[in-house]
Amino acid sequence: MSKHIHYSVRMRASKNSVHVSGAEGIYEKDDIINVVKEYTERALTHDKGKADEIRLAVEELKEKPRKISSLPLCTLNTKNTEAVRKAVFKILSTIGITERAIEEAFTSLNIGITMRGAMLMDIEGVRLEPDLLRGVRVTRMGITKNADAVLSKQLAKLGLKNDTVQEALILASKVHKYPMVLGELCISDDPNYTTGYIASRSFGYIRLPHIKKRGLPYGGRAFFITGGEVKELIKYLQTTPVLIDNIKPCEGTLTLKEILERKSHRKSHSR
Repeated sequence: MSKHIHYSVRMRASKNSVHVSGAEGIYEKDDIINVVKEYTERALTHDKGKADEIRLAVEELKEKPRKISSLPLCTLNTKNTEAVRKAVFKILSTIGITERAIEEAFTSLNIGITMRGAMLMDIEGVRLEPDLLRGVRVTRMGITKNADAVLSKQLAKLGLKNDTVQEALILASKVHKYPMVLGELCISDDPNYTTGYIASRSFGYIRLPHIKKRGLPYGGRAFFITGGEVKELIKYLQTTPVLIDNIKPCEGTLTLKEILERKSHRKSHSR
């Protein structure tokens, strides 16, 4: 029997040296040609403009991907940016992240500097990544075909079947498999996409409508971490291949009270 080989396919596109689009996944050999075409078309037709530089990397994985479950997903019924901020503070503070750290994350993500990777913050708000201008990029994650079909069906029922939601969920699910990561705050740098999210093992992946006003071209990710060795975390985020092969429930819109009451039922998204 031949060895089952997987490939990491990564795309990054820019226009006038400004990031326009990015995408990545883990695929089998027979899928590579179609995926490269899909990623290229995305870079050339993005809302932020047609890319004038597209970088594609196709890499055979030497390490067998780890199989994990996705985080459960829901949407918080927020109506404006102030409601989002209050909800984020309430939810993240219950898992040990200080208000100072949360405030620092919001401030850093709203100063207009979009990094290629995520910020690593301790629970007091101190930045820990080696390069404060680049951050840490999460790479080498994907989803199996069977799990993809299940996730697509669940998201379609909620009117959320799009690349943005699915790819962010896959990324967050990889990140929060690592015990050092307590929580995450994400704001898209797409000026036309105003829904962000927070994620944790305790609460899952929570979509946050109206996290920013339309037209603002900045954003990013902040991972709140505690304990352990930062170098090992970065190695996991950047190099360890992970495939989602089990989908946890994707629910509709919930109130803040409903989400806070469910914390005790979400100890872990791992099997």
